[in-house]
Amino acid sequence: MIVCVCHRVSDRDIVSAVREGCSSFEELQDELRVGTRCGACREYAHCTFELHASQHGTCASARGAAKTMSIAAEQTETLYGRAA
Repeated sequence: MIVCVCHRVSDRDIVSAVREGCSSFEELQDELRVGTRCGACREYAHCTFELHASQHGTCASARGAAKTMSIAAEQTETLYGRAA
């Protein structure tokens, strides 16, 4: 699913970056530019990063990330319509 429309970043791109060693959301933004233009995707992108970073042991602050992802997904649907 496309997370950042401005820079065409998908959730798979974020997962790949985490697997390749991306250790912070700021580093992810530098690498993929996600959430750096209009900002509409920033929260969802951050949640996606936190969820996958916690699964790969690179982020200890991901408590409740799945719930936050659900909320962010609802907000994204509201902004962009139903996700494909």
